[in-house]
Amino acid sequence: MRIVIAPDKFKGSLSAPDVARHLEEGLQAGFRTAELGPLEVLRIPVADGGEGTLDAAVGSGFTRRRAVVSGPTGLPLTAEFAVRGREAVIEMAAASGLAILPGGAGGTGGPDSATAKAATSLGTGELIRSALDAGCRQIILGVGGSANTDGGAGVLQGLGAILFDAEGKELPLGGAALADLASIDFSGFDSRLDEARFVLASDVDNPLLGPEGAPAIFGPQKGATPEDVRALDGALANFVQVLAGEIGPRALKAADAPGAGAAGGVGYAAIAVLAASRRPGIDVVLEFTELADRLAGADLVITGEGSLDEQSLLGKTPMGVARAAALAGVPVMAVCGRTTLTPEQQKESGFRQVYPLTALEAKVDICIAEAASLLEQLGTNIGLELAETAPANPAPANSAHTKEPLNV
Repeated sequence: MRIVIAPDKFKGSLSAPDVARHLEEGLQAGFRTAELGPLEVLRIPVADGGEGTLDAAVGSGFTRRRAVVSGPTGLPLTAEFAVRGREAVIEMAAASGLAILPGGAGGTGGPDSATAKAATSLGTGELIRSALDAGCRQIILGVGGSANTDGGAGVLQGLGAILFDAEGKELPLGGAALADLASIDFSGFDSRLDEARFVLASDVDNPLLGPEGAPAIFGPQKGATPEDVRALDGALANFVQVLAGEIGPRALKAADAPGAGAAGGVGYAAIAVLAASRRPGIDVVLEFTELADRLAGADLVITGEGSLDEQSLLGKTPMGVARAAALAGVPVMAVCGRTTLTPEQQKESGFRQVYPLTALEAKVDICIAEAASLLEQLGTNIGLELAETAPANPAPANSAHTKEPLNV
């Protein structure tokens, strides 16, 4: 029996590669208990374009690279990106993420009004430059989990643009400072960008400004007060006008483009200046992981994420995997930390079965803390169920039907 495991992360608990690994350990244990030969398992961690996209790329043959860049507060940090030939995958959260604010990973700091106004996407621009240095000209920018609301001004600064106020002084970093923006010098902008093509991997369709814009919708998550939201919206509106004076009316049009509000407005700079095309994150990830091709010969696909709920139905990872499995004619199951989907919703979504960790442990906090062992237990149970329907003499591991498992 050949099984493809293609999960997203269990947020706050396990990365997608770890989910796949622990689930496989359980599945194999179940088959061993049933005294059947080892399963053939292909592990393909996936993501929806946000956090976890880098892991998905590495699991698909990209190579990790590291670069020292500016973090969301401007302090240096080491961030990773991934390269395969002339293609690069950049996960914005690695350089400009909310989780990497000082104290943001469980410490006493994290987002507040000050960081909401001053956080920058500079490091993301510096990661793009590192990808250009590596020879990449096809760049996938996975956005999500950002700390900044700077309209992508930091990205432009990381690529060589200089922002000035009316007195000719260089602006400080962050979205709030854009209220004083008077001009942008693009003379030092990286010329290699002329050869580069960008894909903005994002499910966010918000514009840059207004009641549905980046400051109003996402600013509060980043520590912005109502007063900060109004100030940031005004600052970004000024940024749009100044940028339009530099590059023309496309800067005005881009502010209203779906996805311009993604990642604190990084979507705006990507669309307006880098001519990025916006695509659903899961579609981008499934494409570079070549999931559709790698489903050939599979008997079952198992996908999942931490919480399988109504939001999942709006294009999150499990639904993308389920669609790919349906097109390949392969049944699909889901594992998750918990689910709020009704049996009817599960069936309509294409899942033959959904297995939540809460079926083993009712307390969600324990499921989060002990996800690894619970996943192995869940995998063992699934393996025992599958063993009941497995052929008595499964194909040997070196048969023509077998492909070498991908270990990540």
